Amino acid sequence: MFRKPRDDEIDVYGLTHTGLVRPNNQDHFLIAHLRQRLDVFESSLPDFSDLPVAEDRLASLMMVADGVGGGRKGEAASRAAVEELAQYITESVRCYYTADTGDTDFTRQLEAAALKSHQAVKERAAMEPDHLGMSTTLTLWIGVWPWCYLLQVGDSRYYQYRDGVLNQLSRDQTLAQQLTDMGAMPKELAVKSPLKNVLYSSMGGRKTEPVVSRLPNSWERIHLLCTDGLTRHVSDERIAERLGKMQSARGVCEDLLQDALDGGGTDNITIIVGRAVPA
Repeated sequence: MFRKPRDDEIDVYGLTHTGLVRPNNQDHFLIAHLRQRLDVFESSLPDFSDLPVAEDRLASLMMVADGVGGGRKGEAASRAAVEELAQYITESVRCYYTADTGDTDFTRQLEAAALKSHQAVKERAAMEPDHLGMSTTLTLWIGVWPWCYLLQVGDSRYYQYRDGVLNQLSRDQTLAQQLTDMGAMPKELAVKSPLKNVLYSSMGGRKTEPVVSRLPNSWERIHLLCTDGLTRHVSDERIAERLGKMQSARGVCEDLLQDALDGGGTDNITIIVGRAVPA
């Protein structure tokens, strides 16, 4: 099946939870359809106005951000990154009309959006003394049929599930992963190393290295975005098992959340799952 899914054939759901240990939630997420303007479907952001329009859907997007810095710092950073990037995409809607051509202009637009959002987080931090040093991860998925684009900064992950196989298509921008890539640290040690929680790239931090990828999309693929509050306690094998048996995006998100809580829930947990289902 090659046609683009209709709105009523998109099964997508997102949730965020404080977890069992932290006093507040520093994660934020956004799910939206891109038309002439941004039509917000669901979000953890307060007072983020819906902008419904009648035009054909140009693209769908999912976004997660995991704040760094503790307390208000982390929450403010993740909120700023999501708000700024969503606003930038809304204002730059023209580039999405030709996104399915694979033009490098689209990739450059996403890179520019990330850098603009990074600068906005830094500027917001400079405005309030207690926000100095705040930063956040940000992972954005945009579906422009029959392609999808991934923008990543930090270590919030993107997975694809297809034909019984789960693949992590994002790359953790952590010191542990960097050492593993260099051959200086075995993978089995990197998983247990405290450096797995140290970012070398973030939004609002000292350095940001946005990575944009163009990937094929299809009806058979299930997409999952999450913060490390999920992957810290739930293995890839368990995630694959859940996705393989899923009945709905909402149901699998709630099941994965419970798995993370049962595993300890030591961090904020944010999960988005999306797929196309023929009506």
